[in-house]
Amino acid sequence: MTDVGLRPRDGSGHQGRFVAVAAVVGLLFVVLFGRLGQVQLTEHADYTAAAAELNTREVVVPAVRGRILDRSGRALADNTSVTVVTLERRVVADSPDRARALLARVAEVVGRPVEELVGRTHLCGEAGAPRAPACWAGSPQVPIPVASGVDPQRALSLVEQPARFPGIAVEAVPVRRYPAPSGVNAAHVLGYLGRATEKEVAASNGAVTADDLVGRAGLEQQYDAVLRGTPGRTVVSVDSRGLVTGVVSRVDPVPGRDLVTSLDAGVQAATEKALAREMAAARKRGLPADSGGAVVLDVATGQVVASASAPTYDPDVWTGGISAKSYAALTAPGAGTPLLSRVTGSAMAPASTLKALSVPAAVAAGNPLTRTYECGSSYRIGNRSFRNFESRGYGPITFHRALEVSCDTVFYDVAYRSWLALGGLNGRDARDPFIATVRDFGLGARTGIDLPGETAGRIPDRSWKRQVWEDTKDETCRRARTGYPDVAKTDPARATYLTALARENCESGAQFRAGDAANFSIGQGDVATTPLQMGVAYAAIANGGTVREPRVGVRVVDPVSGSAEPVPAGASHRAALRSDVGAYVRSGLRAVVVSGTAAQAFRGMPADWPVAGKTGTAEVFDRSDTSWFLSYAPANRPRYAVSVAVSQGGHGSETAAPVARAVHDALRLLPR
Repeated sequence: MTDVGLRPRDGSGHQGRFVAVAAVVGLLFVVLFGRLGQVQLTEHADYTAAAAELNTREVVVPAVRGRILDRSGRALADNTSVTVVTLERRVVADSPDRARALLARVAEVVGRPVEELVGRTHLCGEAGAPRAPACWAGSPQVPIPVASGVDPQRALSLVEQPARFPGIAVEAVPVRRYPAPSGVNAAHVLGYLGRATEKEVAASNGAVTADDLVGRAGLEQQYDAVLRGTPGRTVVSVDSRGLVTGVVSRVDPVPGRDLVTSLDAGVQAATEKALAREMAAARKRGLPADSGGAVVLDVATGQVVASASAPTYDPDVWTGGISAKSYAALTAPGAGTPLLSRVTGSAMAPASTLKALSVPAAVAAGNPLTRTYECGSSYRIGNRSFRNFESRGYGPITFHRALEVSCDTVFYDVAYRSWLALGGLNGRDARDPFIATVRDFGLGARTGIDLPGETAGRIPDRSWKRQVWEDTKDETCRRARTGYPDVAKTDPARATYLTALARENCESGAQFRAGDAANFSIGQGDVATTPLQMGVAYAAIANGGTVREPRVGVRVVDPVSGSAEPVPAGASHRAALRSDVGAYVRSGLRAVVVSGTAAQAFRGMPADWPVAGKTGTAEVFDRSDTSWFLSYAPANRPRYAVSVAVSQGGHGSETAAPVARAVHDALRLLPR
């Protein structure tokens, strides 16, 4: 059999195939040229951008953060750099063990625990991530800083072995430094920095990058936008290997502005040392003295000259990113919450220091300055006796003498009579001169200081009592029925007291009773104020009645041009303090220091720096007394107010007053 019959004799088959192939090729050319036309005419901009993206990279250049300076220009916070080891995120993603083996080798070189480095490879909030700050709170788009503050020589040995340490790089990163002039700590005023979170970056409209550090507390947080500056951006061209071949464009960073504060490094250091010393002395006397705060205000301007809080912490622990070990130490139950400012964030019963405001309140209630009032060892209201401090009586005395010796029963009497005149249980807050006076001097509200985290304290007036009762009555009445069996196992007396209190509050806890008014007049009961609030009130007494919002920031300065812009002063208002009443109170406060409850602490004080003030000893159930001393000087021409409070520090004359004495010794040396 042959295939002759299967083949065309004239070559028409070859011609047909050629025509078909030519048609396909022609069609492809038509499509190609059509696509070229589309690219050139309609998609030119898109492809230009894509080409630029493929051949260029944008590098963010961090701005130098502005410094924080004291009033004389001494740096309280400035800048340095640390060595940081970073890891490309793709290495973690591509590694079966999330780069654990690699990080184990890195940890051995840099001398860090491997778990610390591994923890940083987890974004905070993702499944399996350790708690902050052990996790990575920054952007997932940037290399992970797995170790900060590494010895530079050790770090550089990593990049010399790229095969052994793939994806590892080393950077010199600018960080905050706290020089501590005169030994200053000032941690609660200065604050600290933390890496910007992805949420903060997204919400900043480009003002914050993933590489930025942002303020997390204190002045660093309050003035973050001023101090941070504006990062620069450099666009570089790269080749196919990703190597830089040139600079396309550059926008230089704008450094942050410096913040000049009202703090005086010398007075700040003296305040911190005095507070720490007297708290240690109180502990030697058997008192817990577990925390305390002290603040110094300029009575004419409201500027903060010094602010100390204890316990404190070293602000440098945050430099370059706090370690998990250091963070655990700061937040441990036995650490005493050192991150909390006792000046602005902790409110306590002010005790007898409030009597300086109870005198003008008593006058407003109709009690003249010219008469005497009985200072007995106790004062009976209904079926309860309110005792005088240490149960001592002085007989008929003036308000002046009552301030000097800190007589409680005089104030119980005027407060009780005022409560009756207002209608007793049917009285109203708006008509109460004691409540109106303390609010007029700023208590029960934030002072408005330029620091974050301030608490408003508490003025337990009638509306507050009613609201608290509404919020807690179910639990209170349940406890009135069941008692406190768990407490009774270890402390029967305390359980009995708590049960009796629950029964009383279940029945009448919403009422502002006579006992509430009496306790309020001497700064006891539920009233709570911060050392800063009391300092503002005493500054107002000293200056004749002007209540000023305190300020730490004074001006911001451009480090390049030197141009300065003042920080706006805080608002102020005139309290309803009659001039004769103000002079009377100031005279009584001077007597406290000369011959009254603070005389021992200020014995030998130079005559050119006369101090006026008031002790306070706040009783706290199941705890030692809170020690207070409020003062200002010079008494004849007031310049500075000093407020000191020590939790569980005992009598005001024994712990807080000696702190204030040391602070006044430092203030006396300032230029006049």
